Amino acid sequence: MRIVAGQYRGKKLFSPDTDNIRPTSERAREAIFNILNSRLGSDYSKIHLLDVFAGTGAFGYEGLSRGMASVTFVDKDVKPAQKNAKLFSKEQEKISFVTADASKLPKARKKYDLVFCDAPYEKGLSEKALCGLVAGDWLADGAICIVETKNNEQFALPENFALIDERIYGLAKISFLRYK
Repeated sequence: MRIVAGQYRGKKLFSPDTDNIRPTSERAREAIFNILNSRLGSDYSKIHLLDVFAGTGAFGYEGLSRGMASVTFVDKDVKPAQKNAKLFSKEQEKISFVTADASKLPKARKKYDLVFCDAPYEKGLSEKALCGLVAGDWLADGAICIVETKNNEQFALPENFALIDERIYGLAKISFLRYK
């Protein structure tokens, strides 16, 4: 597992020590950022990223490599993401962690422009996490939420979200949502 592009292109990340963590593939991360580039441009310097169900933090560190203003990792166990944070010693002021159940998030300290939500497949957690983001006031107006689910998994879209794009990459379905 490595960073695909940006300042830290090629940097190897620590792989998970458990089968409970399923990092987003390099191919899918590259495709997601290509779509984001077409929607947002390639200057991410003012974008604050929230990586929910972070696991190893592969998506968040990819964003950091591409110039995100900050990245916050949310997971019940942030140790795998913290282990990878040590590889980004020059970026420590841009990295933060929240140890929490994504479906029961605390009140946010700041709002995020971009959210990546990669819940365990087929457990019904994506919708709960989106509702938790709204309830905790985590989302900036117009925020883009990227939700990874299994390719045939369905989830109900909460009322404050609009589906703007959807793609399938192998076993993963990537849904792009806009918060309104």
